[in-house]
Amino acid sequence: MTEIQALKEQFVKLYGAGDSRPIRVFHAPGRVNLIGEHTDYNGGCVLPAALTFGTTMLIRKRADGQVGLASMNFPLRKHISIQGLVYNQEDGWINYPKGIIRGLQEKGVAVGGYDILYSGAIPNGSGLSSSASIEVVTAYGLLSMEEQPADKVDIALLSQKAENTFVGVQCGIMDQFAVAMGKKDHAILLMCDTLEYRHVPFETGVYRLVIGNTNKKRGLVDSKYNERRTQCELAVRDLQALHPGLTLLGQLSLEQFEEAKHLIEDETVKKRAQHVVEEIDRVQQSIKVLEQGDLEAFGGLMTDSHRSLQDLYEVTGPELDTMVESALQVPGVLGSRMTGAGFGGCTVSLVHQDSVERFIEEVGREYLRKTGLHPDFYVCDIGDGVKEI
Repeated sequence: MTEIQALKEQFVKLYGAGDSRPIRVFHAPGRVNLIGEHTDYNGGCVLPAALTFGTTMLIRKRADGQVGLASMNFPLRKHISIQGLVYNQEDGWINYPKGIIRGLQEKGVAVGGYDILYSGAIPNGSGLSSSASIEVVTAYGLLSMEEQPADKVDIALLSQKAENTFVGVQCGIMDQFAVAMGKKDHAILLMCDTLEYRHVPFETGVYRLVIGNTNKKRGLVDSKYNERRTQCELAVRDLQALHPGLTLLGQLSLEQFEEAKHLIEDETVKKRAQHVVEEIDRVQQSIKVLEQGDLEAFGGLMTDSHRSLQDLYEVTGPELDTMVESALQVPGVLGSRMTGAGFGGCTVSLVHQDSVERFIEEVGREYLRKTGLHPDFYVCDIGDGVKEI
């Protein structure tokens, strides 16, 4: 029995056989950011890629104005009315599809009643964008069911807005965009301020991406994330003395920043700004070396990115640092870095396929010895964005 057949059986157990209305199946991936961290909300560029695993959504129309919401990953299940949707902390994960339904209604889409079952293969809280995956698959699936245009850029924007205004997390656009717009064997160069993008070939050849989940609870993320945003805004304010029209750090070249950085009075704020501007430059360098097929140079940029996030932006922490340092000791590793907001979550490493088993064994053992935590590892391929199966 295939995974989809098994999920359809679960769906029927939950919601009944129904009438002749079909059960349709949609899938949205998780994402990994290959390089370009904490640049998105600074108007810079990022280089994410969609993964081959993510969130599967089974959906069937129902006759009333109710939406049944259930997940194979969480015990909480509910039937909700499509009218008067508001955020409720007790609703947990259900707030994500609620926010999407509300967002579609605000755009004039008359969402009907549905039964929905989700099955997620993305570890919750890992930094691989489980929330964006739920949002995007819900929006794409509902628009398809309602026979409405399902423009993927619009879906990414709708999903980001739902997370910002309904759930209350001030994320940038990268996660939802990568989940919606991913393309097999390609990364996405995304300019976060203009949404200009292009797919960049990411042919790894004999190398594999290995994602390491630290399994560290990421309790600091929201407060520290907002603190870093504020520090970047302070840097912009100081730099406006030389660049009056400046609104985002991403508008400065590395050369312009070097000329003006003495204007930033607070040393910590200066370090934050330096990371952002140099990280944007690393993304641009990455495009050049990937187009030349120089994976070794790209691996070096990945590691440089981690060092900057560790020393200048200070969002790594002992768990991520331990995992990266352990990874870099394994022969056949071209580069390793934290990915996501930081303070836990995941690393991404570029590992020769002959070294993958050794990598998982040695990094896992060293990480457990130093932190007392058991990590998880995922050997990944780059897949497509949201689609109907």
